[in-house]
Amino acid sequence: MDTQKSDVIIVGGGIAGLVTAFECLNSGLNVTIIERDKEENLGGLAKLSFGGMALVNTPLQRKMGVHDSPERALKDWYSFANFGEEDFWPKQWAKYYVDHCLKNVYEWLIEHGMKFLPAVNWVERGQYGKGNSLPRYHILWGTGYRLVERFIELLQSHKNKHKLKILYEHKVHDFFRDKGKVTGCQVLNEKTSEEIELYASYTIVATGGIGGNLQKVRDNWYQPWGKPPAEILNGSHKYADGLLHDVLSEQGAAVTHLDKMWNYAAGIPHPKPSFEGQGLSLIPCKNALWLDHTGKRIGPEPLVTGFDTNELCRRVSELEAPYTWQLFNWKIAIKEFAVSGSEHNQNIRDRKLFSFLKEAILGNHRLVKQMQEESDHFIVADSLPELVSKMNALNSDNSVSLEDVQNQVQQYDDMISRGPALWNDDQLRRIQHARAWRADKLRTCKPNAILDQSSGPLIAVKLRLISRKSLGGIQTDLQSRVLDLQGEPIKGLYAIGEAAGFGGGGASGFKSLEGTFLSGCILTARAAAESIRQS
Repeated sequence: MDTQKSDVIIVGGGIAGLVTAFECLNSGLNVTIIERDKEENLGGLAKLSFGGMALVNTPLQRKMGVHDSPERALKDWYSFANFGEEDFWPKQWAKYYVDHCLKNVYEWLIEHGMKFLPAVNWVERGQYGKGNSLPRYHILWGTGYRLVERFIELLQSHKNKHKLKILYEHKVHDFFRDKGKVTGCQVLNEKTSEEIELYASYTIVATGGIGGNLQKVRDNWYQPWGKPPAEILNGSHKYADGLLHDVLSEQGAAVTHLDKMWNYAAGIPHPKPSFEGQGLSLIPCKNALWLDHTGKRIGPEPLVTGFDTNELCRRVSELEAPYTWQLFNWKIAIKEFAVSGSEHNQNIRDRKLFSFLKEAILGNHRLVKQMQEESDHFIVADSLPELVSKMNALNSDNSVSLEDVQNQVQQYDDMISRGPALWNDDQLRRIQHARAWRADKLRTCKPNAILDQSSGPLIAVKLRLISRKSLGGIQTDLQSRVLDLQGEPIKGLYAIGEAAGFGGGGASGFKSLEGTFLSGCILTARAAAESIRQS
C-alpha cells in the first residue's frame, strides 16, 4: 500500500480548502489536497455560485449612505438564528463573523485582486422586522467562479507551490488515530481503486455539507415542518454527501443541527444536468403571481422573494403537491427573472462590464430566450388559455384550472389598475418596499397588469424545492478545531466551511441572513490556518 506524508491534509478542494492551502503555503508548510472531483472542477460549489457575501460596515455601504456596525449586524443575525442556550459555539462564530468579515474577508479579498460590484443589495429583509435591517449583500465582480479562479492562480504562482500536491478523483473514507490524535486518513484512488495511507500533523475536513445527498436531506428534514416534499431537486454539489460527517460522528466528533438547511423554493430541473436530479435555483420574480398546483394564488399572505427564504421553503413544503407555479409576462421576466450562480450570469462571471450594463438597462432578453429554448418547465404562450393548456400538458393532467387562473390574474390586474393610492395587497406593498432601495429598484418592475398585451407573451414556470447548503455540521471552536461530544478539541483535526456549518456546527442557526456562506468559508479557513501556524 502506498504511504505518503505531508504537514497538512485538506480533504476537499472547494473555496475553503483552497484558502486554507494558500495560507498554509504562506507558512511554508507541505500541503496535500484530496479532491474527489476532476481537475477542471476544482473549487466545488463555490465555483458555481453567484458570489454574494453578507459584509458589515464596508466602504461600499457607507458610500451608499448605509451606516452599519457589527453590533447591529449581530442583532439582526440573532433575530433570524433562534439560537438555543446550548448553541455556545454557533453564537461565538456569529459574533466572530460580524466582527471580522470587514478585515478578514472584504479587505483581504481586495488585497488579493478581487473586486465587488459598486452596489449593495438588500436581501432577507424579513417578513415582520426580523432579518437584515439594512443592505449588506455584496456581489463579487466575476462571481464565485472568479473567486475560485483567483485562488487557483495564487496557488499556482506561489513561491512555495512545490510544497502543494493535489490528488484528484481521490476519496477519504476513514481517519487514522494515535493516542487520540488524528494522524491522517485512508484514501481511495477512485480511478485505479488503489488505497493510499496519507499521514500528516494536521487534517482538515472541507467536504461541504449534506445537500448533495437527497436521502440525507430527507432523513434530516426539520420535523416541525412535517414530511419532506415528495420531489426535491439537487442544487448542491454531487459530492456534498455527508460521508465524513457520518465517519466523524461514529468516531466521537460532535455533529450538530443537520436539520437546519438553506434550501430554496424555486428550482427547476437543469436542462443540461451533469448528475442525476441536478436542478437550477431561480431567483423568482417579485411581480409574478405564485400559484399552487391548481392555479390558485398561494395565500392568504402571498409568496414574495427577497424577504424570508426559509419561510418560503416552509410554506411550499407544506402544500398538497410538491410543486408550484409562477405566472408573469415577458416585460417582468427581462427585468426580474434570474438564475442563481455563475453559469447563467456570464456577463458578471466573465467581467464584461458593457454587456452587463446593457442587460441591466434594456432587460435580459438573452436569458429569457435561453430558458424558453432549453427548459420545458419555462412555458411561454400568447394567451392565458394557451398557457394553461401547456401547463397541464407538462403535467399530463388537468390539475390547473383555467377559471381559477383567470380569476386570480384578473383580480390582481384590477387591483393594479386602481393606482397606488388604492392598492391593498401585501405583494404590492413588498414590491414598493423593494423598489425604494435604489440597488434593488434596478431589477424590480413597477407593478403593471400581467395581462397587459404590450408587456409581451405570458410565462409560467413550474417550480420545486431545491437543496443547496447545510447550516449545521461538524462542531468547531474559534480555531476551527473539531470538538468531541464533551466539547474538547480532537487533536490534529479541523473542519472548515460548510462541513463545519460555516463555523461551530451551525453559525447561522435556523435562518441565514444570506451571503454568509462564501465569507463563512473564508473566515473558518483562515482561522484553521492561523491555528496551525501558531501551534
